[in-house]
Amino acid sequence: MSKHYIFFTRNVLPQPEAHIIHDVNTANAAANLGYSAILVYIQQGKKALNPLDWFYPFRPKKPSEELINFYNIQEKLKVIPLSMPLPISEKGGKWTHPSTYVCKYYFPVHIFPHTKILHTLDWNLVKTAIRSGIPVIYEREHDRNGKYEPEIVNSPLFQVAITVADSVRENMIKNGMPPEKIVKLHLSYNQSFLVRQPEAAAEWRKKLLVDATEHLVVYSGGLYKFKGVDLLLDVAKELPRVQFAFAGGNETQLKAYRQLVQEKQIKNAIFLGYIQHERLPSLLQAADILAHPHLSGQAATFTSPLKFFEYLASGTPIVASEIPPLIEFKTANIVAGWCETDSVVAYTRALQQALETHPRKVEGYSEQIEFARQFSWESRLAKIMSYVDESLQPSIVY
Repeated sequence: MSKHYIFFTRNVLPQPEAHIIHDVNTANAAANLGYSAILVYIQQGKKALNPLDWFYPFRPKKPSEELINFYNIQEKLKVIPLSMPLPISEKGGKWTHPSTYVCKYYFPVHIFPHTKILHTLDWNLVKTAIRSGIPVIYEREHDRNGKYEPEIVNSPLFQVAITVADSVRENMIKNGMPPEKIVKLHLSYNQSFLVRQPEAAAEWRKKLLVDATEHLVVYSGGLYKFKGVDLLLDVAKELPRVQFAFAGGNETQLKAYRQLVQEKQIKNAIFLGYIQHERLPSLLQAADILAHPHLSGQAATFTSPLKFFEYLASGTPIVASEIPPLIEFKTANIVAGWCETDSVVAYTRALQQALETHPRKVEGYSEQIEFARQFSWESRLAKIMSYVDESLQPSIVY
């Protein structure tokens, strides 16, 4: 029986949240490196009503066109949706929660017999896997409340725990994770962000540069105040000849921010909503400057923002706030401008200076693009695999 590199995300796909983008792209990277990678995820609603999927779920298939376009998945990745018909839902109790069916039925009965190694952020499934004799790669992006079970983290099957920030690493150690099993790695970008798209970028500029605006500043990411979105709107009000475009956010956030823009009478800010990954690279390449603001506070200590590495790969100049996880990049001279957090004045000044010193290049800034290559999802996955015992590594099949 063939054994596969199994990835699991306890989410319905597609969704734009950063941790889900992480899950999908990590699995996609493994497939691109030649592993027999299968991404397992939750399926609900009408799609979850086929009894064949309940009793014979291990039928790997190509991702749907919707998933391919949403995440820009390449051709080698296979997927398995686990059907969860009502009343199974995240709002259910112990016996109607998806985690119960994933850990008690689907994986032990149908998935683990085909698994060489499991890769997931789901701690409940990690415990199930170790107790079932399956080696595990565990990822953790945020602080955890509660101790790790010693018999799990000390098991030789528990290969490595990957985190994105020193503060999360410290939290993991505090909760019982062996320090020697923790590796800190930044998040990454999809290879598609390296592909130059000058025609599509020109179309974005034609569409967005209106009402006498001369420069385009793009923000891509979650629409949260702590990420500096409100601060950037205040910057926009100070620079009326610069167009600010925001990509990302859900419908509730979009409605609130569009209303805020009207109330503040900011005429040079537009909220585009979520841009699928097949179109996002050209938007980033269209910008004069890519904005990476961030407020101070706890979130600034552990974030490893996806957008920073997507920004790097685009070759477009970046103006970033000085937050702890990104300070190491300050000496690399690949960011056009750095400024203190929480200051509209400082960010406005840094943005103006970057526009003067780093004029837009259609081909992008080559030194920035070359620096970014080390942060592809494929490079990250290869580093992770170097911490896995050779006997437990999945085979290269492509």
